Amino acid sequence: MASPAVDYEQHGRTYASHRRADPRIAARIHAALGDAETVVNVGAGSGSYEPGDRWVLAVEPSATMRAQRAPGAAPAIDARAQALPLDDDSVDAAMACVTIHHWDPMEAGLAELRRVARGPVVVFTFDLDHLPAWQQEHLAEGLEIERPRFRSLETVAAALGGRTRIERFPTPADCADGFFEAFWNRPEQLLDPAVRGAQSIWPLLAPGVEARIVVRLGEALGSGAWDAEYGHLREMDEYEGALRLVISEPA
Repeated sequence: MASPAVDYEQHGRTYASHRRADPRIAARIHAALGDAETVVNVGAGSGSYEPGDRWVLAVEPSATMRAQRAPGAAPAIDARAQALPLDDDSVDAAMACVTIHHWDPMEAGLAELRRVARGPVVVFTFDLDHLPAWQQEHLAEGLEIERPRFRSLETVAAALGGRTRIERFPTPADCADGFFEAFWNRPEQLLDPAVRGAQSIWPLLAPGVEARIVVRLGEALGSGAWDAEYGHLREMDEYEGALRLVISEPA
């Protein structure tokens, strides 16, 4: 059965405003790329996390997302992960950031990354089982839909092939990127429709479910119930949660 799809021509209009690269996450991704001089960024969106000190080719099928790329950003072509218009071993490295859960079939896109890269393939994704408990509770209806789309990290590694490793790293308290775990200690941000508009979980929900989630979270915050149970998170500098890099080196 095909995974539910997000229409980025409609839903992706505010991504550049709210999905900015966090410099600490970017540093992890760029370090994993090693000394690669040529990089393909697949599912590139508006360009977050693309290194500025190397030659980059972006691959992004949504015209709405490509239109939000900054002036001077790497060139972007209209293509899909599952059929990259590149020769075997044509770039030093490949990267994919918070995108593989949109690929159908995911395995085909990951195999393409490994095919075109002479060196490392770096995938930035999430392990949803390690989201903070309050998000597991309040976003339960959305996570039920998202979990089948986020395949296990072992499945991702196997599809990439080569020599793989999985790196876990924390989400900063002031994370600049607007994926929903970024607000693990700032739950009020998820009440903002502009913030939610740059997160793909919401358009997958049945009519009325987003409103129910927002009301439920707002009531928990307004009554003090959220802070009574989870307020300790506000004092933390970072959270060891769902962020993962899956890194494949050639066999």
